[in-house]
Order: sequence, then structure tokens, then C-alpha cells
Amino acid sequence: MENVTKLKNAKAKKGAKQIHSVILDNLQPLRRFAYSLTNDMHDADDLLQKVIEKLLKKPVPADIAPLPWMFKVCKNAWIDEIRSRNVRLVASETELETLADNKDVVEQYLMHRDLQKAVQALPDNYRTVISMVVIGGMSYSETAEALEIPIGTVMSRIARARKQLAETFHNT
Repeated sequence: MENVTKLKNAKAKKGAKQIHSVILDNLQPLRRFAYSLTNDMHDADDLLQKVIEKLLKKPVPADIAPLPWMFKVCKNAWIDEIRSRNVRLVASETELETLADNKDVVEQYLMHRDLQKAVQALPDNYRTVISMVVIGGMSYSETAEALEIPIGTVMSRIARARKQLAETFHNT
């Protein structure tokens, strides 16, 4: 009986090391994806912490690629967070006052803010695939697998999102 307990403990330790390794190997893309969803570093870090906690409790299934699975857990955790808050994040205009002395910084800030607003204005399904592919660096097939949709749907959503973003900036 004691040997069985030792064997189970050894397997659990080995499994925990593998989970930690998978998480560490994919931490940066996951963090970028969390930021793309939240549009705020503090919220992204909080979201990343929740995702890591979930992954430690329920690790990536053996038959699924880790990164798409982690992105899916992250996306679902963010949806849960949005539902619980039921508010939208808005960039603070007061930040401009502290940057007003540097014209280049202000212009970069305004362009970044406008891009964030344009991405946030996209329909959820477009924003999600843009975040996963363009910001998160996932392939179309990984995105399709993570979202459980056909790859053609991912491709059309990316194309429509890019078109909508281009029209937004062309009209301004």
C-alpha cells in the first residue's frame, strides 16, 4: 500500500512539473493575448493569474495542443469577468495632460488609443480572432481549434475585421 502511495505521489510531481513547463513555455503569448482582450495591463495580469490557476487545477488535455487550449481558457475567463463586471473599460483622457509636452508621444498615444477603440468596437467574434491571430500570434488552424469553428470562418472573420479597421482609419 505504501508503494502505491509513493507511486501516485511521484506521478503527481512529474505531472505538476510538466504542467509548470507548459505554462512557462507559453506564458508570453498568453500574456499578450490576455492584454489584447482586456486592453489594460493590470486586468491582463489579473486575467493571466486566473488562467494559470485554472490550468493548474485542470491541466491541458493530452490530445490537445497547449497554446490553443490556454487561449480558449483565457478567452472564457475573460468572458466570465466581463459578465461579472458588466462594464466596459475606457481609456483615461487625463493621461494626455501629463504627456502634453511631447508632441510625438501624444500622437503615438492618440494613435494607439484610436486603434484600441477601433478593435474594441469590432463585433466580439471579429475581435476575438484578431486578438488570437494578429496579437497572440496563433495560426488560423490553432485559432479554429481553440474556438471550435471551421478554419474558413476564422479566415473570413479576420478579413472582415481587417476591412472594418481599415475603413475606420481611412475615414478619419
